[in-house]
Amino acid sequence: MKELFLIIGAPGSGKTTDASLIARADVKITHYSTGDLLREEVASGSKLGKTIDGFISKGDLVPLDVVIDTIVSALKAAPTQTIIIDGYPRSVEQMLEFDKVLSAQNEVSLKGVFEVRVSEEVAKERVLGRNRGADDNEEVFYNRMKVYTEPLEEILSFYQKKRLHFIIDGERAIEPIVADIRELIGKIQSI
Repeated sequence: MKELFLIIGAPGSGKTTDASLIARADVKITHYSTGDLLREEVASGSKLGKTIDGFISKGDLVPLDVVIDTIVSALKAAPTQTIIIDGYPRSVEQMLEFDKVLSAQNEVSLKGVFEVRVSEEVAKERVLGRNRGADDNEEVFYNRMKVYTEPLEEILSFYQKKRLHFIIDGERAIEPIVADIRELIGKIQSI
C-alpha cells in the first residue's frame, strides 16, 4: 500500500519547496504540488486549464471535483510507495471528500499531515518577495490567506482527532525544516 503525507501551510510557508527538497533527496519519495498539477493543466491550454486559470488568477479555490480527479490520478500514477502532496486540502469540503475517496479504496493510506506554520507577516514578506507571477500581489495574497485560514481550525481538528497532525516551525532556515519533516516521515513509517 502506498503511504501518503500531506503538507499544508499558508501561502509563502515554504511547503512546496520543503516537499520538493525531500523528494529530491530521496528517490523513494514522489512529490506532487496541487498547485503545480493545476498550473500544468493551465499551461496545457486545455479547456479545463482555462477554467482552472479563472479561479487561480483570482486566488480562489478550484472546484472540488477537478482537484480530487487531479490528485487521485497522480496518486495512482506515482512511481514510488511514499508520496508527498503539498497544498491540499484547502477547504473542509476538500478534506472530507478526499477522506471519503481514501477510505473507499485500499491502494493509498494517509499517514501524516504536516502543517508548516508561519506568521502572516512572514508569509506576506515571502510571497511578495518571490515575484513569481501576476498572482503575487498584496490583494491576491490577502485573499489567499483568507481562503487558507478560514477553514484551518476545522481541518486541523479533523486530522488531530485521527492523530495525523504534526506542526513544523516554518520560520526557520529551510535545512532544519526539511530535516524535521524527513525525520517525522521515517518515524511514522517505522511504526
